[in-house]
Amino acid sequence: ADAQKRIQQLRERLIRVVRVQEGDKPAEDPQELRAELARTLDEYNHLVKAINRTNAATPFSPGITLTDALANREVLGMERDILYSMVQAATEQRFMYSRTEIRYVTTFSIHEYQKRIDDLAKLFREMDSAIQALNWQVDLIE
Repeated sequence: ADAQKRIQQLRERLIRVVRVQEGDKPAEDPQELRAELARTLDEYNHLVKAINRTNAATPFSPGITLTDALANREVLGMERDILYSMVQAATEQRFMYSRTEIRYVTTFSIHEYQKRIDDLAKLFREMDSAIQALNWQVDLIE
């Protein structure tokens, strides 16, 4: 997270110095910023590779690696977010201004979807807690 934040900061600083008024100098040297960005990206690249190697080699549960668990958690979150968006869209208030307006009806059971959202949220939290607990026990493979 620190490396990602640093990369984003460097990106913003680089964007601020791409143009100046003719005759002015930029507040920071773009070449120095670019070199710092290259170093930071290289460090980030090595860190991500080490994390991926570690996750692929770390058992999470029988037959499942930490990489698999991370993918499963991501899918749980995606499904939860999509279903939540559907429920939000279905429960949006639409005011009818006259009796001749077209009436809209929900095409699914909001109650069933809300129950599924709650179940997914619980599974996500449980998996996330287990992943975080395992992360504290595993050393990074360099």
